[in-house]
Amino acid sequence: MNRHVIQFSGGIGSFAAALRVAERHGTANMTLLIADTRAEHPDTWRFADDTSRLLDVPLTVVRDGRDPWQVFRDVRFLGNDRLAPCTRVLKQIPCRKWMTEHTDPEDTLVYIGIEATARDRARIPAIARNWRPWTTRFPLCGRWERPRTKTELLREAEAHGIQPPAMYRAGFAHNNCHGSCVRAGQKQWKHLLDVAPQQFAKAERHEEELRALLGPVTILRERRKGVARPLPLAELRRRQHAAPALPLPEAGA
Repeated sequence: MNRHVIQFSGGIGSFAAALRVAERHGTANMTLLIADTRAEHPDTWRFADDTSRLLDVPLTVVRDGRDPWQVFRDVRFLGNDRLAPCTRVLKQIPCRKWMTEHTDPEDTLVYIGIEATARDRARIPAIARNWRPWTTRFPLCGRWERPRTKTELLREAEAHGIQPPAMYRAGFAHNNCHGSCVRAGQKQWKHLLDVAPQQFAKAERHEEELRALLGPVTILRERRKGVARPLPLAELRRRQHAAPALPLPEAGA
């Protein structure tokens, strides 16, 4: 009998993947494996607990003990949208360590909740290679699964009596790192500044500390006249605050 391990990120995709595995295989041999990065929005853990209760499967929590900023200092590299060592150190290594100690690749399936977008589907071969010798499954991308939008997946959680994570309700596309994921682009960082300025300020402070330690490194970059240049969060904030307010819509518009 196979063991079914859900790589549960606390996002809506991994929630939906867990539901599908439960429907097809039951929950007697299910594990909800979640990594504590010490960087998530507190509501992520409420959502994880709600999911655990819904499925009657306890959370299996692994942790490195550091947060992303501590990892960046230790490896002397500030993560960005091209390379983010925090993902490997805080999620992949602890999860793989647990898998090595507690499962047998011969009878264990690993489920990844990536969504059925073209961009995510393109990641499947690399994810499958990285998880060898375990066999991976992608429930939301199966040939018999109708592709669903994120809105549909969020409504599915609500239909099961589960309030989606607060980050989605605040307009973020993903529920990770409290909106300050180093893989995010300028659009998300501007949104973070608008809706959670204290969280933006925390990230800005950490970036400035790492710039003092490592030199002129930045999370973001921009291109001007075809030339890429670093874009510190402090500069992004000054630009955003200096930008004129958008006009209010006319009545009835």
